[in-house]
Amino acid sequence: MLPDPRKSHALPAPDETAAAILQWLAGEPDMLGRFLALSGVQPTQMRSAVNDPGFLAGMVDFVMAHEPTLMTFCEASQWKPEAVVLAWHHYSGPGLDSGQSG
Repeated sequence: MLPDPRKSHALPAPDETAAAILQWLAGEPDMLGRFLALSGVQPTQMRSAVNDPGFLAGMVDFVMAHEPTLMTFCEASQWKPEAVVLAWHHYSGPGLDSGQSG
C-alpha cells in the first residue's frame, strides 16, 4: 500500500510517486490510452515496463508535460505537485534549466 501523502509534510520517494501515477493511470482509461499512444508502449508490455527506469521517466514526464494532467492527478490522488516534480527530476536527470551538466 502506498503511503498517504496527506499525512506527511515530507515528500514521498520518487518511486512511490511513480507507483501512484501508474495506479492513477490504470484507473483512467482515456488518460492511459493517451499515455500508451504517446509512449509507444503496448498494454501487454506494461507489466515488465514498470521495472524500467526509462518507462518510469516517460510516465512521470507525461504527467509533467501537461499542467492540466498534473493537476488532475494531484487532485485525484491528493499528492502534492512538488512530489511529481521531485520524481521528474529523479527519473529525467538534470535538464537544460537545472544549471547542471549531465
